[in-house]
Amino acid sequence: MAAPGNEYLVTHCSVVILAAGQSARLGSPKQLLFYKGKNLLQHAIDTAKQASVQSIIVVLGSNFELLVNEIDTTGLHIVKNDDWQTGIASSICCGINSLKDIVPLPDTAIFMVCDQPFVTASLLDDLLAVQKATKQSIVASEYEDTIGIPALFHKSVFPKLLELKGNAGAKKVMQQYPDSCATVPFPLGSIDIDTLDDYERLAK
Repeated sequence: MAAPGNEYLVTHCSVVILAAGQSARLGSPKQLLFYKGKNLLQHAIDTAKQASVQSIIVVLGSNFELLVNEIDTTGLHIVKNDDWQTGIASSICCGINSLKDIVPLPDTAIFMVCDQPFVTASLLDDLLAVQKATKQSIVASEYEDTIGIPALFHKSVFPKLLELKGNAGAKKVMQQYPDSCATVPFPLGSIDIDTLDDYERLAK
């Protein structure tokens, strides 16, 4: 990566929705849990469609056919991660590698998941706005004294993301380059759906 302070311009941003996991702790595909009248995966897709981005990639793996049949694929780039069992790093790599098939080639990607139900289009737009203001190569969401996704990465960071292995997520790269990372407050970012109890609390 270039030294902090270099200016990174964004002309084409793609949202990459990571949704390839098996939801082992839940016991059924969390992507299909209903929230506000639609399943969580469709909710994430619709959120991304409302943001000021130019393309959307959805990375699927486990239950691929089932999930594809339960979402509106219009305007999406659906990618199958055959290595989903090895961990989230494989989905991140799959998403980055799929960017080359989009024209014009995206120079930035925002990574998000479908089990953070309080992600909004405004939050995604805030990531872009902060990047424009700071010209940093990484803009992360900040919650509960930590940083995480949704997070924006300029293409200059892609090689580092491609080095991730197993269950190491994008947060590892954020922590490696704190001086290149701006943040956006997202107080509800710590709420995600991993278990039935999590979902029942959300439903209330």
